[in-house]
Formats: sequence, C-alpha cells, structure tokens
Amino acid sequence: MTSHDLANQVALVTGASSGLGVDFARQLAARGANLILVARREDQLRAVAAEIEKTYAVSAQAIALDLATPDAPQALYDRLRQQEIHVDVLINNAGFGVYGDFASVPWEREKAMLDLDIVTLTHMTKLFVRDMLKRKHGYILQVASIGAYQPSPTYATYSAAKAYVLSMGEAINYELRGSGVSITVISPGVTATEFLKVAGQSPSLYQRLMMMDSTKVARIGIEQMLRRRPSVVPGFMNGLFAFSARLMPRRMQAAAAHFMMTRN
Repeated sequence: MTSHDLANQVALVTGASSGLGVDFARQLAARGANLILVARREDQLRAVAAEIEKTYAVSAQAIALDLATPDAPQALYDRLRQQEIHVDVLINNAGFGVYGDFASVPWEREKAMLDLDIVTLTHMTKLFVRDMLKRKHGYILQVASIGAYQPSPTYATYSAAKAYVLSMGEAINYELRGSGVSITVISPGVTATEFLKVAGQSPSLYQRLMMMDSTKVARIGIEQMLRRRPSVVPGFMNGLFAFSARLMPRRMQAAAAHFMMTRN
C-alpha cells in the first residue's frame, strides 16, 4: 500500500493489542496516520506500537487501559486533550463475544461484554464525534458483526449488542451528513482472530469454511470508511447471508443461525 491519504492525521484504535485491532492499525499507518493504540495488555500493545513505528515511520503511542471500566473512555479523552492530541479517525474495535445458552452464561461475564460492546462504544463515539464536528472533519469505524443481521442462538446477547452497534452507527451517520464527519459500520463474519477462543467456542463447520483473513477484513473496513460508506459486510458470501436473512421469517433466521453456529 502506497497511499498516504491520512498523512499527519491521528487515528485512535481500541482493542489494538491483537487481531483486527493490530491489522486496522497497520492499515492506517500504511496510509500515513500517527496512532494512539489502546488495549489492556500493555506488553503486547507496546510490542505492536514498536513494530508499527519501525515498519511505517509513523508515531504510535501505546496506552494500556481497560475500556470496560465505567470512567475509562472519559479518562482517555481527557488524557489526549491534555496532550493536545486531536483524533481524526476513531476505530471502535474493542469488544468480545460470549458463547453458550443464555441461561448458562454467567451474568458477570455477560455484563462485562455488554458494557464494553455497547456502553463503552457509545461513550467513545459521543466524546470524540463532538470535536470532529467542530473541526468539520473525521471518520469513525464501528466494528459490529454479521450476527447483527439475525437473531443468533448461543450468541444471543452478543448478536443483539452488535445489532445495536449497526443500527446506531447507520442512524448517526445519517445525522452527520454534510458535516465532514461520517460513521461506517463493518460487520465481519468469522475472522481469524482470538474471538472464538475468548468466546469459549470450538469452531463449527460453517465457521471453519467461512473463516476470513483479518488483514483482508481490516483493509476492507478502512477503505470503506474513507469512502464514507454507512456500512459494509466484508466477503461475498457473508454479504449474501446478511442480505438473504432479511428475506427469511425471523423464526427461520434463528434456526439457520443456530445450525451454523453449532453444526460440527
């Protein structure tokens, strides 16, 4: 990649110590952006920052922070303001899923997921979009999931959370039209990251067959964000599934999703 269309701009990437977060960061750095990388795992995060600085000749600041804690988004925002850092690109990537029947999933684990996937994402968006609007320039990429397009047994609350992310992102993007600021929602299918391990699931047959490379997913997300697309589902088959789900009765959607998530 030789484009430097983000040269001298600052991109903030959450969940940047592994998986899609690292690949989003590399894609942005290749376009010339300086980076603020945020995640819980400090050693891993600093290693990513060092590798990016060496490879792409941009600055990459690592901030170890658990964004799931209630005051973390505000603390991060205040810290960057004190440093007089203006964020031009926000990648809301931090999040995780929980696999299992709803009745058996521990509430503490489920609440932590909902706090990070919904509350933190919303708070981060609200904090940074206001400054972008004042400068009349900015991009926000929200990471949802193909699960946002249908009810998903065994991922019931995760998919519902991602449906929130999709709906909210598309709605706010419409509100922002003409402002110079936009929100794009990317809804990946199964991607080669730590997601399944963290969720507690062994991959199903469907997941093994449909696994996409995280570098490709991240590239698609950044490209569509820069084109100010409201939403994108990476991968032809994933896009086909998301579209066809709208044509099914909702009970059939749930049955099909359950089959794909559990059939080995």
